[in-house]
Amino acid sequence: MKSLFTFAILILTFSVFSQATISGKVVDKKKLPIPGANIFIEGTYDGATSNENGDFNFTTSATGNQVLVVSFLSYETSKIAITVLNYQNQTIILKESVNTLDAVVITAGTFEAGEKARVSVLKPLDIVTTAGSAGDIVAALQTLPGTQTVGESGRLFVRGGEAEETQTFVDGIRVAQPYGSTTQNLPTRGRFSPFLFSGISFSTGGYSAEYGDALSSVLLLNTQNEPDQNKTEISLMTVGLGLGNTQKWNKSSLSVNAAYIDLAPYQFAVPQNLDWNRAFQSLSGETVYRYKFNSGLLKVYAAFDASKFDLNQENINQIEKTRVNLNNNNFYANASYKGKFGNNWEIFSGLSYGYSQNKVGIDFNAIKNIENASHMKLKFKKSISERVKLSFGGDYFITKFDEDFIQNSGNKFTSGYDTNIAAVYAEADIFFSRDFALKAGFRTSNNDLLKETTFSPRVSMAYKLAANSQFSLAYGDFNQAPKQDFLKYTSNLDSERASHYILNYQFSKDKQTFRAETYLKQYNDLVKFDTQNAQFNSVFDNSGSGYAKGLDLFWRDGKNIKNLEYWLSYSYIDTKRDYRNFPDKVTPSFVADHNLSFVTKYWIKDWKSQIGFTHSFASGRPYNNPNETQFMNGKTKSYNNLSFNWAYLLTSQKILYFSVSNMLGTQNVFGYEYANNPDATGVYNRRTITPTADRFFFVGFFWTISNNKKDNQLNNL
Repeated sequence: MKSLFTFAILILTFSVFSQATISGKVVDKKKLPIPGANIFIEGTYDGATSNENGDFNFTTSATGNQVLVVSFLSYETSKIAITVLNYQNQTIILKESVNTLDAVVITAGTFEAGEKARVSVLKPLDIVTTAGSAGDIVAALQTLPGTQTVGESGRLFVRGGEAEETQTFVDGIRVAQPYGSTTQNLPTRGRFSPFLFSGISFSTGGYSAEYGDALSSVLLLNTQNEPDQNKTEISLMTVGLGLGNTQKWNKSSLSVNAAYIDLAPYQFAVPQNLDWNRAFQSLSGETVYRYKFNSGLLKVYAAFDASKFDLNQENINQIEKTRVNLNNNNFYANASYKGKFGNNWEIFSGLSYGYSQNKVGIDFNAIKNIENASHMKLKFKKSISERVKLSFGGDYFITKFDEDFIQNSGNKFTSGYDTNIAAVYAEADIFFSRDFALKAGFRTSNNDLLKETTFSPRVSMAYKLAANSQFSLAYGDFNQAPKQDFLKYTSNLDSERASHYILNYQFSKDKQTFRAETYLKQYNDLVKFDTQNAQFNSVFDNSGSGYAKGLDLFWRDGKNIKNLEYWLSYSYIDTKRDYRNFPDKVTPSFVADHNLSFVTKYWIKDWKSQIGFTHSFASGRPYNNPNETQFMNGKTKSYNNLSFNWAYLLTSQKILYFSVSNMLGTQNVFGYEYANNPDATGVYNRRTITPTADRFFFVGFFWTISNNKKDNQLNNL
């Protein structure tokens, strides 16, 4: 027994004398002490916490080569290979974490809207409560700088680019037909209701290498990952009916909505500037199914709409009006999966299909066209470290377009094209510090129809000046296949090209945001043709060029005046193009040099109401007057539109909503249509292109049925 006791004493004595001391100091990059940091030997319980001076020391029975782990909130965890006996009085410098909320974020050319956006200039609520937007995502975005109000189109025109130069994506997958079908000088709307979307990213230029075949802009729409509860939503409107339902289960959920729109009651009540035979009608619906796996999320989105209208349209070249009746059927569906696997790997895969059919009657002639479009996408992302993230992937686009023009005589003319575009890209996000970040990458694609391969480098960076302000820079080359109106007649063309240069400053603090951005876009290889309009016997080439440069300003404030949020946006643009059949390089007819929007939203508690005003201003747009010798020398008068809306809560889940656009009845002019030939006196006669009506009125009743009695459709108005 005595020998056993002696052996235990020897073992204890050996353990005490074999322990080593680890000591040092933890500081930041400015050599300032970091108190409260955790320091320990990996795989053991031996460790300590730094004191107010950053000092630490502890003993350990570990021997030889070990790993010392040092961690502290908002700093990167440091793992240091040490030799235990020799690690005393060492200084450990921790780097600030780049994943903190106040870390730099690249903002050049991009507006974020949504709860998950690091710096959000718009909220999802803004998309539907902006006076004059009438629930149209595109109309709400037209209050942001860099966009143009082109009232006779209704599409998104960005920084001197045409509407076709903006591509739309839903959950990362391209939408080939994002707008409803229409005819000349009759505005359309985006096909998508904001009901199912939780986040929007609108890039006016310099966007990621992940996105291609877009010359000016991309619009990214993200559906909700998970609804908050089961609910039913009912809409009774002066222009139609709407019904929506959401069901939520343990790992999955389903949201469905449908709407019937008929503008006949509105056109009966409000004088129209057009001669309608049958007002616009549409039946549409959308659905999103979501399933959560242990390490990923599957989303399936589908939307359809069927629309039609019939009108008699004025034609300056003939006495009788031209009868135009249009029927459109559209379907779009996509499926996407986003998940994690392995060691810090992420995967995204998706597939979409879009179908659009138009049947257009023009007097006794007919046009029928069908477009089938698909997109397949695969993307990988690897976090090499907290400071370096690499993403790479590929896209495959398939488009088949066929059009028949059938004359009253029975003659039939057929045109169309088939194209396949394969693209790959790689991009790295590098955070040199919490204040300085860089994104660099490239995209290369091959178009089998054009027999062309393109290469596009892109780079952007951001530097944080202070806690709430930063600068961003962006440069990129962008390519896009010529538009449908040209490819259906010839494939002997190259892609059109643009280079973007952007400098951005942003300040954001406590419900206040200020952005200033200047840019330069250089266009090359734009399509030109030698006839009055693009047609089967036109001679096409890529000899066109142009530029766009300007300044965009944005200010939003929700702090200084109680219950009031407002934003002010201003854009100045100088742009000229030599393209299409232009004889000179001039400003296109869809561009106004100056654009200004002022948006307000005010909550009146005693009235249980939210009211809003939006005033939009644009300077005159150019037009060509053939009675003058100088091309595109005319200018329309300035555009002004003051809109108002009022949402009144009858109860917490019942809302009465009223809106009116152009409430002052301003007589806006979009341009002029001139006769093809002069009259007997040698003068080319003209007619004025005006809005379809001076005002648009809307009244709706919205009812939400859910277990949460405070939930309502105010977010969807």
